[in-house]
Amino acid sequence: MSETFADIPMIDARERVTGAIPMTIDQAMPGMAHVKVVRSPVPHGLIRSIETSEAARMPGVRAVLTGASLAELGVDPYYGGLRNDQPVLAIDKVRHEGEAVALVVADTEAQAEEAAGWIDVDFEELPFVTDAREAMTPEAPPIHDEWPDNDCGTWRLRHGDIETGWALADRVYEAEYTSPPASHVPMEPHVALARFEGDVLEVWTAAQAPYMVHTALKKTFGLPDERLRIKTFNLGGGYGAKGGVKIEPLVACAALAAGCPVRLVLTRPEVFNTLGKHAAHIALRTGVKTDGTIVARRVRAVFNAGAYAVSSPLGAGQAMTRASGPYRIPHVWIDSTARYTNTVPTGPFRGAMTSQLCWAYEQQMDDIAHDLGIDPIEIRRRNLLSDGDEFITGEKMHDVHFDELLDDVTEAIWSRGPADPAPAGRARGRGVAVMIKSTLTPSRSEARLRLDDDGMLTAFCATVEMGQGAGTTLMQMTAAYTGVPIERITIPLPDTFQAPFDTTTASSRATFSMGAAIKDAARKLKDELAGLAEEHLTTTAGELRFEGGTVFRAAAPERAVSYADLLREAELPALEVEGVFQSEGGMATLDPETGQGQASVHWHEGAVAVEIEVDLQTGKIEVLNCHGACYAGRVISPTRVRQQNEGNIIFGLGQALFEELVYDSGQLVNPNLSDYMIPSILDIPKRLTSSAVESLEPDPDVHGVGEMTIPCIAPAIGNALFAATGVRIHDLPMTPERVLRALRAREEAS
Repeated sequence: MSETFADIPMIDARERVTGAIPMTIDQAMPGMAHVKVVRSPVPHGLIRSIETSEAARMPGVRAVLTGASLAELGVDPYYGGLRNDQPVLAIDKVRHEGEAVALVVADTEAQAEEAAGWIDVDFEELPFVTDAREAMTPEAPPIHDEWPDNDCGTWRLRHGDIETGWALADRVYEAEYTSPPASHVPMEPHVALARFEGDVLEVWTAAQAPYMVHTALKKTFGLPDERLRIKTFNLGGGYGAKGGVKIEPLVACAALAAGCPVRLVLTRPEVFNTLGKHAAHIALRTGVKTDGTIVARRVRAVFNAGAYAVSSPLGAGQAMTRASGPYRIPHVWIDSTARYTNTVPTGPFRGAMTSQLCWAYEQQMDDIAHDLGIDPIEIRRRNLLSDGDEFITGEKMHDVHFDELLDDVTEAIWSRGPADPAPAGRARGRGVAVMIKSTLTPSRSEARLRLDDDGMLTAFCATVEMGQGAGTTLMQMTAAYTGVPIERITIPLPDTFQAPFDTTTASSRATFSMGAAIKDAARKLKDELAGLAEEHLTTTAGELRFEGGTVFRAAAPERAVSYADLLREAELPALEVEGVFQSEGGMATLDPETGQGQASVHWHEGAVAVEIEVDLQTGKIEVLNCHGACYAGRVISPTRVRQQNEGNIIFGLGQALFEELVYDSGQLVNPNLSDYMIPSILDIPKRLTSSAVESLEPDPDVHGVGEMTIPCIAPAIGNALFAATGVRIHDLPMTPERVLRALRAREEAS
């Protein structure tokens, strides 16, 4: 390992604590007006008419816009990440309750809200469907005419021969598991501002993917790159909710219609109606030998895409590659599909699709172990993937550390000996879970470094800071790779007029991908500096060393010359270089019939073990001890890795124990933080620890760690619940009511 990294705090820690960091929600444009959106009260219906004349006459109103009037603006009214199936405003038809139908632009928020109340929409209600499996039936109403079977992405994987696998199996186990829809609940809501400055459209937005927004608006308005500028600030959380494109086309159309800068901040109920987590139904059939060796697995996975595609066509495929778990299985058959329904659109949710699958395969693993009389930890050891194993996609696995992760988490929880006796009326148990996840492949990151003749270095990149510490980590990497002290480095906030292309800040890819782009740029910068230094130091490039913003011969460090002096001596005001990282392979390259190929540039690995206590009178679960572990390749900041691991676990506790979006007659009935619960400090495990496994190779990849422990927390708790009580919950969340019903059913059965 040639570079060294100090475990420094986040560069802007004080500003974060004091609320001084720039965020989109705090921005204002001179002369801006405000947008209020009118939304559908029905889950599925034809729009007969929209009456806007009263609203248009209200005080302060600058524009009223509907789907039917988008054509007058001369814009392309449809957008979407993988299918252009989502209108800026509903055209002819609404597909979910809460869909945007019209908007009002007015001088003040109060005026916009008042005028929006005067817009009258007449609907002809249509049959609706909210369950993805029902959406697959011939009787289900078609939600998009282009997709009469409501198919929003279907994938298949065939590895080995499944019939041979069943013949080899001594026992076969079948079970079904469900995960409900959930909400990301970022602290900062969706917010965007837009204006036309001359012939340039400028959008400021709280988005995880500035260039995805850029691509969408380029299509919407038919603008060349030089006439479209996207800026992002610090995000108040994302978790996938702010990936891709959300409200930006709507805000930009409002600015065009009103002829002035505009701003839209969604209310909390509107955030709930913008994007959620895929509900899932997972059916597992697994064949094993009596020694616990898995020989065959069939997975049928159905995901609820909601009303629009967003990421589901690709997400169903990513789910396919993760559905077998981190295990060596010679014969695998997987069918994975996403289906349109009349519910809130769904998309990436901190480890997209992985949590739903891990909930299923890790619980079934414990059931198999129990039935065969094998320790749950031991049965995992016998089946976990190792270097050189063939994965279900046909890839040869490398850089695999599942055994070490399992050792880490079980040592942390089981090493203290038997669990303490539970108080009267309670039961205690321990559980473990392991997961595998791909990262977005292919993807591309570009970085530009500018070294000025005063020795200051600016790193331009489109990685978005949303509290994960990406800015500080990339500054550390830039300093290590260039030899410039970190206090002389700046990374401006993403701005497509300055920062080159990046696919997205998601899928735990920023440190790996953008870090690699910066490393490539740093190499080129050093080459340029070496060319300047060779003559100055009368040496060759191979003898040069770069450190502390200086260049020197390894044999004569006392003759060091600063980067700034080299530039001034050459009469160069600045040096600029660009670096690129581009991964190959990915879902589009897999064989469509068999799912064989290279699905991911590398695989994310994580594990969690817990000790819980269950109140047998109420069914409430309390997590007493929890330890999570991830494979990081190489750790840049131990503190931030620990914060990611433990933050993941706290985030995942909500989906494990109480988070669930509830629909009644097509209506979302809990789009607020009174009825939709998220974890508080009272829910955090009494003892929460974590670790990271690193590679022993001399120059390992730096893996992202933003999602590695969240998929494991729910099944680990589910397995601990079974160990404590003998009851198995198949449907998330594990609410007290659900646990209590299972306990009573067990008592009645016995």
